[in-house]
Amino acid sequence: MKKTTWLALVMSAVLLIAGCGSKNENNSNASTDTSNAGTATEGTNTGGGNADQQSYTIAISQIVEHPSLDATREGFLAALKDAGLVEGENLTVDYENAQGDQTNNNTIAQKIAGDKNDLVFGIATPSAQALVKNVTDRPVLFAAVTDPLGAKLVSSLEQPGGNVTGASDTNPEATTKLVEFIAANFPNVKKVGLVINEGESNAVVMATKAEEELKKHGMELVKAPVTNTSEVKQAAESLIGRVDAFYITLDNMVVSGVDAILQVAKKNQLPFFSSDRDTVEKGAFATVGFKYYDHGYQVGQMAVEILKNGKKPAEMNVMMQDKLDLIINAKVAADYGITVTDEMKNAVTDQAENLIQ
Repeated sequence: MKKTTWLALVMSAVLLIAGCGSKNENNSNASTDTSNAGTATEGTNTGGGNADQQSYTIAISQIVEHPSLDATREGFLAALKDAGLVEGENLTVDYENAQGDQTNNNTIAQKIAGDKNDLVFGIATPSAQALVKNVTDRPVLFAAVTDPLGAKLVSSLEQPGGNVTGASDTNPEATTKLVEFIAANFPNVKKVGLVINEGESNAVVMATKAEEELKKHGMELVKAPVTNTSEVKQAAESLIGRVDAFYITLDNMVVSGVDAILQVAKKNQLPFFSSDRDTVEKGAFATVGFKYYDHGYQVGQMAVEILKNGKKPAEMNVMMQDKLDLIINAKVAADYGITVTDEMKNAVTDQAENLIQ
């Protein structure tokens, strides 16, 4: 009887120890699983690369298609991608283009206002103005805007306030430096022809600045107004015999029809100066400026700060382009009857990047 009792006690102890061992093993696995779950959560929160499992939706409104505005959009999306926000994976992009039509532009802004987007982006002054008017409850960014204050997008460049900020695509110093280049290297240029859409506020602002700078050097600005892209060629032709060179501002309507000005300028061998790099790459002779891709990338970085890091547009200064350089297309110089001198080349700071030859 005692032996049986002793044996029963031993067996009970063995079963108890085994049960404890089994319980400890299960706890160990649970601990490992929790650790792994914690790691996964950290990956989601940090948002590095494709580890960011949160998805975002943005809308882009662009007034018209032309190289500078297209490059702005491409740079913007590239900045998002570099920050792990990839279209088709964790980013949905609603891209709308007004094709230069103001009615379309307003309709697009109203549509975007009714959609559920985390952020909206206006490319060029008319698109940005329409978005700011209609979208008041989400962050609004802008780019390719010459005068954010004059366009009434923000009340201050340093403290935008509200839900709007972005980057201006101009620096008054660019116009000053371009006119200085013309005065120093083209002594026969006394009158400069400008095809302009005076209904576009940014074009008017830049034209006024150009006129002031030209006067300082004894030159005159002669305007040929247009109301749509189809009038650009006729306007350019109307300046023949009245001017010694052509110049255009960051005028979306005119830039869209710039092929016509290039044709007229080359046919009559009149030097053609622009306000954007893309037009120079396309065939104008020179500008003082920057790459619009970089401009868009800069605003894309602002979007990342808002979407992933919780920054408020009101806290973000309106940016301005300060990396300016003379850009010369030496390949087309002969088309305008221009001889590219060493003095002209030496005026280009980054010749590897900005002397096209």
